Amino acid sequence: MSAAKNQKVLPGFGIALGYTVLYLSLIVLLPLSAAFVEAAKIGPSGFWEILMRPRVLAALKLSFGLSLAAALVNSVAGLLVAWVLTRYNFPGKKIIDAAIDLPFALPTAVAGISLTAVYAPRGWLGAPLAELGIKVAFAPLGIMIALMFVSLPFAVRTVQPVLENMDSELEEASATLGAGRWTTFRRVVLPVLMPSILTGFATSFARCVGEYGSVVFISGNMPMKTEIAPLFIVTQIEQYDLPGATAIAMIMLGVSFFFILFINLLQAWNSRRTGTTKA
Repeated sequence: MSAAKNQKVLPGFGIALGYTVLYLSLIVLLPLSAAFVEAAKIGPSGFWEILMRPRVLAALKLSFGLSLAAALVNSVAGLLVAWVLTRYNFPGKKIIDAAIDLPFALPTAVAGISLTAVYAPRGWLGAPLAELGIKVAFAPLGIMIALMFVSLPFAVRTVQPVLENMDSELEEASATLGAGRWTTFRRVVLPVLMPSILTGFATSFARCVGEYGSVVFISGNMPMKTEIAPLFIVTQIEQYDLPGATAIAMIMLGVSFFFILFINLLQAWNSRRTGTTKA
């Protein structure tokens, strides 16, 4: 029985596993371990003192608050975009579908410069908005737009496959029973899409929290006003304040880990629920 079990293992499994562990250790685990070691040197009191600094609190509040707002907006917008791409045929559909992935391929610095040029006080959209008293560039609104730009693909691509694989007979049966379009969407379609919507929200939020390149240009980087947490970390490192940078990095790492865990648990729950439904 032992020999039969060993035959099921592909040749080279031990070498491949060893290489995988070594690679992950060097690329992921070792740097994170170094950050934890540096954070341990600060101590609980020092960590709390750094966290309670007004500039730190302002940067964290801005980053997490705008990331939450951008993820919420993208959850709704991503659902709408995914719905249009899966349910309708129209000229230019493939071009729009491909454009969704542009933030993945586009360097974030290029995105930041482009958004700043468009929304600056003299930009194409910034000038007419400024006449209405709406300031976008060098303001929190500009940061939110940049975060929405880089995280939109996550909200779309998590919902789109579910919509494509959804059985249209469910909606037809609901309509046959006399349910209106809104009732069918709310009671039939939305419950099926909700796990993917939540996954898209979580991934969008995690992406927004760590964003730097597209925000650093359009934010203006004003302390206590438009300074995001990643930028504050860079500033602390440039000022040789490694403990301060490490403390903030640990907070962001903890939040990112929480959302990754949440996504994994949500996907596992959705897999079990789908399996139960099919059974």
